[in-house]
Amino acid sequence: MILLRSILFASTLMLTIQTTCIAAEDQPTSAKLTELASKVLPIEQSYDYHRSLQEGPLHQLQRDPAARPTEGEMQLPESGWKLLIQTDAEPLVRHAAEDLRVFLQVAMQVEVKLVTRDSLENWTEINDVIVLGTHGQLPNVGDALKKSKDYEIRVSPRQIVVCGFDQHGTMFGVYNLEQRMRLREAPYFPNNLNTVRHSLYQTRMALSWLGWMEWPDKYLARMAHDGFDGIFASVYANPNGVEGTSHYRLIRRQNPGRLHDLVKRANRQGIKVYAPILYSSTGEADGEEGLRKHVRDIVTKFPEIHGYILLSEGFHYKSFGAVWGSDKREWAKHWARAVQIATEECHRINPQIEILPWEYNLDFRPQGVELKRYIVSILPKETIPLLTWENGKSFEIDGLHGYLRDYSISQVGPAEASQAQIAEAKRRGMTVYCKADSFATWQFGTIPYLPCPQQWQRRYEALEKYGVDGTLETWSSGYKPNFVAELRAWSSWTDAPPTDQLLRSIARREFGPGSEELVLKAWNHFSEAIQLVPDTGPSMGTNFAVANPLFFQQPPPRTMMLKHSWWDEAKWSHSILGTKINSYWPYTRSRMVFLPDFTNRTNKAERYAQAVSGIVKPKKDAKAVPVLPVFNKYLLLAADQMEEGLRSYREAAFRAPKSKQAGALKEVQVAEQMQRMLRSDQAILEFEDLRFTLTKTPEQDKKKQILQRMTEILRQEIARTEGSLVAAQRDSRLGYQFEQDYVYTPYVLTEKLRLLRETLNQQIPKFIEGGLQSQ
Repeated sequence: MILLRSILFASTLMLTIQTTCIAAEDQPTSAKLTELASKVLPIEQSYDYHRSLQEGPLHQLQRDPAARPTEGEMQLPESGWKLLIQTDAEPLVRHAAEDLRVFLQVAMQVEVKLVTRDSLENWTEINDVIVLGTHGQLPNVGDALKKSKDYEIRVSPRQIVVCGFDQHGTMFGVYNLEQRMRLREAPYFPNNLNTVRHSLYQTRMALSWLGWMEWPDKYLARMAHDGFDGIFASVYANPNGVEGTSHYRLIRRQNPGRLHDLVKRANRQGIKVYAPILYSSTGEADGEEGLRKHVRDIVTKFPEIHGYILLSEGFHYKSFGAVWGSDKREWAKHWARAVQIATEECHRINPQIEILPWEYNLDFRPQGVELKRYIVSILPKETIPLLTWENGKSFEIDGLHGYLRDYSISQVGPAEASQAQIAEAKRRGMTVYCKADSFATWQFGTIPYLPCPQQWQRRYEALEKYGVDGTLETWSSGYKPNFVAELRAWSSWTDAPPTDQLLRSIARREFGPGSEELVLKAWNHFSEAIQLVPDTGPSMGTNFAVANPLFFQQPPPRTMMLKHSWWDEAKWSHSILGTKINSYWPYTRSRMVFLPDFTNRTNKAERYAQAVSGIVKPKKDAKAVPVLPVFNKYLLLAADQMEEGLRSYREAAFRAPKSKQAGALKEVQVAEQMQRMLRSDQAILEFEDLRFTLTKTPEQDKKKQILQRMTEILRQEIARTEGSLVAAQRDSRLGYQFEQDYVYTPYVLTEKLRLLRETLNQQIPKFIEGGLQSQ
């Protein structure tokens, strides 16, 4: 019997091992995913996704034909119900009612008739109806509503009521009703749903992802559906068409008529418009009078603009660079005085105009806490400080101390300086807004959104915890529809369903039933991975690495050169292009391109690691441990964590029903491109460190070892770039960031592949044949 049990156990163990091996062999890899994507997804041209947002329908069929109501759910029938509003309903209520009618018809295959009544006082006596109104129109409902954008939704088997505190509240209540149906993929609701939702934010605004001043009506409508009620338009350009400060001489000048038209169209969607004021204050009496005249002209011509953002990058004292001078407190005093003047002139015309001073450029490092607190302490009390949420947040990796160099989500925030500023503003009784990324950021700025929902949710909770009253979200990444933006919309009101419940519903909708655990597991790994990324801000590593070559030798220039001309090459490049273009790889701004120091005086890889992480070796300790090894270690740790998530994410995409597989593959390709970016970032830095070391190494055997490793890196990078190319060809969102338009395109990736293969097959063999002589 014991022998039999042993045999049975051994047989079972062998079967388990064989099954495990088969499962491992069949597990979808990145290569298999790429192969499937190349078959399922059509090739897109640049700007195809732009066109879909500009011209495509706002609502599409989203009803799951297999969905059935549960015992505790009510169902809107395919016909027979009415949609009721008051005859004199305000514009946004009428707009929301028509939107809901179309949504039900197109997305849910439900026909409702829009009707009006002179009064809604007897709404409780009407059956088979969706009633939309405001608190003043609907007795016995909405009593708990407190401010604009608050709403209440009540559902019973024969009636649905959406009551807003005001017309904005009704509109956002309707959009939430639609969102519940999108999540359920059917016109089903809990038959006893009763929710009162208070808006957490006075304003949520964003820039356009499409481009500067590109705000088509359908795009504005999408923003409102995702909970935005504000836009920041005319960035870096005065609304009245007056040229900005000298630093922005190459920025487009505003057409006032175009801005007037935008304000009207945005208001029809319930969206407020914010704009900048640009001016260089001298601190002298004539400069102050000039500022007063400039502000009066703008506000008089644009009475409908809701607020003005005074960003230190264009509204500055003396010059753009003065903020980095030696006496920063003196700068702060003069800048705050200019803010006071602008505020006085605005409020003389309209006291309701919001003035948002944003001293972005003032030192946000951890050691700048008191300076940042100080400037909030001297701002006019009637202004609303717009604070930069995360920039400067400190972090530690392996005993090295760094800080976020720019917009990132690797740290939840707030930064130490921002935390102090919020406290000071609250102490003074001021309203506080923050520039806070909420689904996309300059950390992976060429990825349309970051599928790290648990990490984003931590930020949403922190914003609520610190009492932030309004937000400017995602800066120049701009708004584009995605599931994280959807999660953000839920978090912007109280009484949201639990995050796990929301994410499960989103996972089911995007990947199909049965894959919820796989998708949630993936998102959790991605949310852990992002916390390990030490590369922060608008740099090569997380934005352009997939398109940046591994340079073994200086390539030939790809643009006109002026090295021997009477023209100053640097000045020429700046005057023509606005920023330095690297002639050796001129496909994006030079700050995005990693090019070695071919004079071999500087290890650019080590310098890069320090610059983008904020980790700088103390000058007094010349023998301090280099940053690059730790930096690369954490890039790979983050990439490995992404791969852990991608294993289940790929499996979910392979399992997805045919109707959902294309969408699921695109979701996975976004995460794949993030992982490729991390590994390419590390490969570029390791390759350059090896190239630099090679030039300093006299021993032939050591040179051979270095070249062997460089060859391995090149082969891996070629395979990775081939995957990046397939992804970019099939998703026109990838590579785009409207500050630079396309940072990379499929063409740039093909150019990189050509150079990588040349380096592998020609440059390195030729170097070896030449006797391993240093470059």
